[in-house]
Amino acid sequence: MKLTSSPNDLHDPNLYLRLGELVASAGEAHFAERMLTFVNSRVAIHGLDTAEWTLAPHQPAALQIKSLGLTGPQSAVTDAQDVPRPLLHSVMRMEAPLLIQLRADQGGHHPQGSVHQCYVVSRLGDLRWVIGFHRQASLRAFSLAELSLLKTLSDTLLPLVQHHAQLIGATGAPATLAAPDGGVLHQTFNGKLAHDAVSLSAREQEVCIGLLKGVTVAQMAVRLNVKHSSVETYLKRATAKLGVSGRHGLARWMANA
Repeated sequence: MKLTSSPNDLHDPNLYLRLGELVASAGEAHFAERMLTFVNSRVAIHGLDTAEWTLAPHQPAALQIKSLGLTGPQSAVTDAQDVPRPLLHSVMRMEAPLLIQLRADQGGHHPQGSVHQCYVVSRLGDLRWVIGFHRQASLRAFSLAELSLLKTLSDTLLPLVQHHAQLIGATGAPATLAAPDGGVLHQTFNGKLAHDAVSLSAREQEVCIGLLKGVTVAQMAVRLNVKHSSVETYLKRATAKLGVSGRHGLARWMANA
């Protein structure tokens, strides 16, 4: 794996300790937190999210965006319509590893438009692995030197994200909303989806499973760091795909598993 060889690294004895902790955390719920700690020691950021995109074959669209973990005050992007347009267009056209910066004033109506963003992306066939680095809008945007360093670090970080995705993919459980007692419910819910041939986004699944556990909409909003209306929107999208209506309809759907 490649790491920057800037003089600053020679004066940081904890650099490789942090890297070792990050590598060891692949497949775990705190993977994003470890990555934030590692990156923030080199470039100042306040939030980070990781995701795996599956592109629709022969179409300029993302078929599925699966959150692989996030940390910080920002929310994860799990639907193509929420992706900043410059990022979506760049990812669709990319032929090689990508780095794209979005300043706070470029986000438009995107929920993370109030922060400076830098994304690094790798590809394999129709799959994309994406890391988003976020910095508060009150601070300056990423400098050229910082972008260069993030690009260098991505040579290490992106393969780790791919490995992390493979590890959590084996369990079928999202990394962002794992619960100690939720294993059986996750398995039953995912089995029912497979049986009914229904595909939900990672965030739609998270909201459904959370509500089935008895978590309120307000609690889900806090837990996922989104607005109440966003939780309702995810639920409406999910229940529409399932052919039911509302939380009670979701419960009845599960009862027929």
